[in-house]
Amino acid sequence: MSGIWCEAAWVEADGIPTVASGVRLALQEGRIVGVSSGVSPEPGDEMLNGVVFPAAANAHSHAFHRILRGRTHDGRGDFWVWREQMYRSAGELTPEKYEKLATAVFAEMVVAGFSSVAEFHYVHHQLDGTPYPEPHAMELALARAAMSAGIRLTLLDTLYLAGGIGAPLSPEQARFGDADAQAWLDRLSSLRAEIARAFPPELISVGAALHSVRGVPEPDLKTVAEQLPTDIPLHIHLSEQPAENEACLQVYGVTPAALLERHGLLTRRLSAVHATHLTPDDIRLLGEAESTVVMCPSTEADLADGIGPARALSDAGATIALGTDQHAVIDPWIEMRTLEHGERLGSGQRGRFSPLELLAAATTGATAAMGTPIPPGALRPGAVCDLMAVAPDSARTAGSLPQQFAFSATASDVTAVVIAGELVASDGVHRRLGAPGSLLTNALKEFS
Repeated sequence: MSGIWCEAAWVEADGIPTVASGVRLALQEGRIVGVSSGVSPEPGDEMLNGVVFPAAANAHSHAFHRILRGRTHDGRGDFWVWREQMYRSAGELTPEKYEKLATAVFAEMVVAGFSSVAEFHYVHHQLDGTPYPEPHAMELALARAAMSAGIRLTLLDTLYLAGGIGAPLSPEQARFGDADAQAWLDRLSSLRAEIARAFPPELISVGAALHSVRGVPEPDLKTVAEQLPTDIPLHIHLSEQPAENEACLQVYGVTPAALLERHGLLTRRLSAVHATHLTPDDIRLLGEAESTVVMCPSTEADLADGIGPARALSDAGATIALGTDQHAVIDPWIEMRTLEHGERLGSGQRGRFSPLELLAAATTGATAAMGTPIPPGALRPGAVCDLMAVAPDSARTAGSLPQQFAFSATASDVTAVVIAGELVASDGVHRRLGAPGSLLTNALKEFS
């Protein structure tokens, strides 16, 4: 397409995001090369009605956890119900089944308004922990799934060596692990080379993750700090539950954040996921390091993990990003709103985050957390052309100011999604794959 004409769009004017009418985006190789406001469409332009925003970025995903939606609330749905279902689902994955499932999950993300995802991936091997004949079979399945769905993927290959501090992996966790940190680093290097050979870098890239300080013993943290390449993102689940902090303090004498700082891992390239139970010193450390903190508000509520100190972290200097984690909900607008609602419930104050800050958390907040190009906070020349159009006249958005859609819109109001300049989804249907509901229904039939 030669260009995209938007009925209205979230653009930059003198460096300030604003909503303009009659916006035309000139495109070249999937990027925006020109932005004009108050103009008419040109012949051949793709036309988007409603209000067009940068597409959202999903900074934390476990694709296979989509199996758990609506299946972990038997009785009162305690932690053990959730844990049993999660391990059962992980045990049923094969490369073929995972590719089919992840394709459906990524398609659901796309129609909801996401153009990119950081997949925190740890189901590496066969059930007994031995590698597949193709050692990267699971990882390549996820990459192919992302290509099919047209979503940009940062595949976070995860180091997972222990079932808890001082505890070995359980039989259910055997397929998550590697022999040691060096074996993981070698496998990561091989995976990076294979992904670079087989997939376009602007769509598929490889990052690294440490499952948690529970899952990676301190000597292995030291190895990672010394040997992990500096040019890739690094993620970790951090202080998700009080028990993690208590165990870390008992064994190492410091909190999880301080343990990372001890080994030089608390840096600008680090993304700390959840970070729900932090001390004031932890908040200071993450802020001073300018790390990204990935909040997953709908998951944290579903798991009863608590409300993280997002406002305090942002004020300290950390970048706030949003993810969908276990996919209890796949909806960037609900994650934005739930982040603010959690802050309000915890503080008793309104207006903890502005709508502009919430939109930034769903877009630019993930920039440092991913290896693929991420949309900017507003449409401007030089940015990748990843867009979502939102209906301003739905039962939810009617009467809302577009600048405040974070408090009214949902994924159901997303009428079009463009990735790299291509219209990928419209009116809740993926243009290549069809309705995500049908894809998910078919994929989930293969799991108990």
